[in-house]
Amino acid sequence: MEVKRVQAIASLSMTKNTIPIEFIRSETEQPAITTVQGSVLEVPLIDLNETNEDKVVELITKASEEWGLFQVVNHGIPNEVITRLREAGREFFELPQDEKEVYAKPSDSKDIEGYGTKLQKEVEGKKAWVDHLFHRTWPPSAINYKFWPKNPSYYREANEQYTECLRKVSEKLFKCLSLGLKLEGHELNEAVGGEDLVYMLKINYYPPCPRPDLALGVVAHTDMSAITILVPNDVPGLQVCRDGQWSDVKYIPNALIVHIGDQLEASVLSNGKYKAVLHRTTVNKDKTRMSWPVFLEPPADQEIGPHRKLVDEQENPAKYKTKKYSDYVHCKLNKIPQ
Repeated sequence: MEVKRVQAIASLSMTKNTIPIEFIRSETEQPAITTVQGSVLEVPLIDLNETNEDKVVELITKASEEWGLFQVVNHGIPNEVITRLREAGREFFELPQDEKEVYAKPSDSKDIEGYGTKLQKEVEGKKAWVDHLFHRTWPPSAINYKFWPKNPSYYREANEQYTECLRKVSEKLFKCLSLGLKLEGHELNEAVGGEDLVYMLKINYYPPCPRPDLALGVVAHTDMSAITILVPNDVPGLQVCRDGQWSDVKYIPNALIVHIGDQLEASVLSNGKYKAVLHRTTVNKDKTRMSWPVFLEPPADQEIGPHRKLVDEQENPAKYKTKKYSDYVHCKLNKIPQ
């Protein structure tokens, strides 16, 4: 059965100034009704080049506890590396449809790698206004180049360059997050996989939508990862739920957006000290929005639970069960209670 891609649906919808009913969200989700109008959140902005490490640790810890989200600048990734990553992804999604389908997620696959549209169980049959491409970029043992586009020709080089730079940022972030929990600088990274920590790239492609007031690119969710490091294009769309209200997040050119994920609220490893951020994505009537989140995830068989140094049966008992990361993912994607 042929799968309908949102990119194709968008092309047909623009001429009709309407969208199929399965993309129309309920009134409790529609952006026009649920977004705080005129409000743009300035989430914590952190300079990673700050020479005072204690200050950086303090700022990241505070942002992770109070927001679950922050942006970093002076992160050390050259602008041209980010630009090349974006261009490679954009060129892939502009290819003819049959060329993109070569990389489609196999229908019988239990993994999420590949080109696709549907990611998780759809509540009430409602669909998100997005197509995507997933593939792992690190470690080498986890990479399946079957899902890396060969066109544009520089796609692999662009992604490898970005991953090499991103690993340095990741190391610094994990060190700061670990120190913020009063752990040794290396302990948090080791708890989520250490050298086997998986970098899962997702390219989101949100085509123009004639009714952005009714649709969502990605519904409200927290990330399954330990942390997520995201690069967007210059079309705003990220929203965060703050005090029960949805607001747009300010776009800062060449900043990296960092989300605390479920495994750090870890939601499990920090035993609830750090907060996974509830967020969603809106779409634009005239412009294509794209984003490049990299989910830093434990290996599938890694057991994740509250760090032993952060748990005390009397004063701070474990708030979360220990389980394999693969089991956690299965439950979350299929809406099964954890």
